[in-house]
Amino acid sequence: MKTKAFKAALPYTMPICVGFLFLGTSYGFLMSSKGFPFVYPMLMSLFIFAGSMEFVTVELLLATFNPIYAFFLALMVNARHLFYGISMLEKYQHTGWKKTYLIYGMCDESFTINYMAMVPTDIDKGWFMFFVTLLNHIYWVVGSTLGALIGKVIHIEATGIEFVMTALFVVMFINQWEDTENHRPALTGVLCSLFCLVLFGNQNFLLPAMVLIILCFSIDQRKKTRS
Repeated sequence: MKTKAFKAALPYTMPICVGFLFLGTSYGFLMSSKGFPFVYPMLMSLFIFAGSMEFVTVELLLATFNPIYAFFLALMVNARHLFYGISMLEKYQHTGWKKTYLIYGMCDESFTINYMAMVPTDIDKGWFMFFVTLLNHIYWVVGSTLGALIGKVIHIEATGIEFVMTALFVVMFINQWEDTENHRPALTGVLCSLFCLVLFGNQNFLLPAMVLIILCFSIDQRKKTRS
């Protein structure tokens, strides 16, 4: 059962592996350039496991100690995970002890795969989601650690390498568009995001966009229930 779930999960995570190794390596380079030993990015990737927040944490570690500011900054940067969690409440049911790790290790990429993947009926979904989460976690830790180690020996210009993850999400969006006949959810997400981008700007649009998307889906679900 575990072996079949692992074999089913691995192909889904291979594109993530490429992106995480590139982006994790750039993060390791950054930490190394700031004078941190490789243990810092390795442990931060293992325990924080939030790419955007880890990049922000570099400056927090170099700035004046301010735990309240750090708390609210982390909450703002990762607020989208509140909505991810709500979306996964039903899927994480009946997963036993794995549920704790699934919640802890849910990143953007793991959420996308676990939410959208069509898992065959003969494969345990709990183990499938567990291995997706675990593999993505491993990719990120390995990439960050390698980047920090290599950064101590070779100085490489990594500016712009973070665009790898943007490209990865575009590919995922296209694949999901091609795999489904109903494009209404995807169009709702795109239109809500564009509307909030224009209204709130590129620094503040993410959270309002997610609230608006949830609201649209809730209204649509109520209409379906009534009909």
